Amino acid sequence: MKLGWIGLGDMGEVIVPRLLEAGHQVTGWNRTRSKADHLIALGMEWADSPRALAAVSELVFSMVTDAGAVKDIALGDDGVISGLSPDGVYLDMSTIDPLESLAMATAFSERGLAMLDAPLSGSPITVRQGTASTMVGGDRAAFDRVEEVLYDIGSKVAYIGPAGTAVQMKVAINLTLIVEMVSFCESVALAEKGGVEREVAVEAMLRSVVASPVMGYRGPFILDMPDKPLANVTLQQKDMVLALEVARRQGSPVPLGAVANELLNACRGLGIDHRDFVTVFDVYHMLSGGS
Repeated sequence: MKLGWIGLGDMGEVIVPRLLEAGHQVTGWNRTRSKADHLIALGMEWADSPRALAAVSELVFSMVTDAGAVKDIALGDDGVISGLSPDGVYLDMSTIDPLESLAMATAFSERGLAMLDAPLSGSPITVRQGTASTMVGGDRAAFDRVEEVLYDIGSKVAYIGPAGTAVQMKVAINLTLIVEMVSFCESVALAEKGGVEREVAVEAMLRSVVASPVMGYRGPFILDMPDKPLANVTLQQKDMVLALEVARRQGSPVPLGAVANELLNACRGLGIDHRDFVTVFDVYHMLSGGS
């Protein structure tokens, strides 16, 4: 198919090659043009604006940092909404406030166009492995038209419900992801304080009943922190703050999320927020009297 991809950050740069390898014609756009160079070398076409990209695409995807960026891309004067054909579908894969996503989907619907919220649960590692999961909210008929392409991104695809529900689910999943990894750090620090070697503690956790996919690829960061984080403290805290805000608005208690957020605050206070957020372990290690 003719696909458009907006946002060539850490996720976009690994998803676009998968789509190209699957035989799709991909046109890309990014605010920083230089990020597209290596993808253009792989066969990706370039568009000068989201509108121009949408005009040559059957399906348009976007994955950017926040709702403000999505609005500019989707609804701006040179946005997707101005270039998308009536038969096209726009899928936003960003993690944003469900109400913001719903409002944009409504704007598309009022123009007779289809927008789906389609956040991806995973990381560059799981995308490369082909195991990332896409959740979709919005018009079911539009989902049926795009479902097959989504399997070219990852092996798990699920229709969640009406517009906004998929990103609501993604917010909830991110809450668990952060709390789970903070708890992992806490447990390893506890084991180490009691005399267990750190490497042994990490290995034991990853072989235990509490192990999970995210622990499997992120837990070892306690032992060897990567120079390039999958998601640094600042980026991961954006997702946690979003979860806390959504929970506050909906009247849903999230006490574990609030505590995990304080550990992320501590990372910021210590000046280690540039690291992958598993650096929360260093906070626990310090509080336990480690050097």
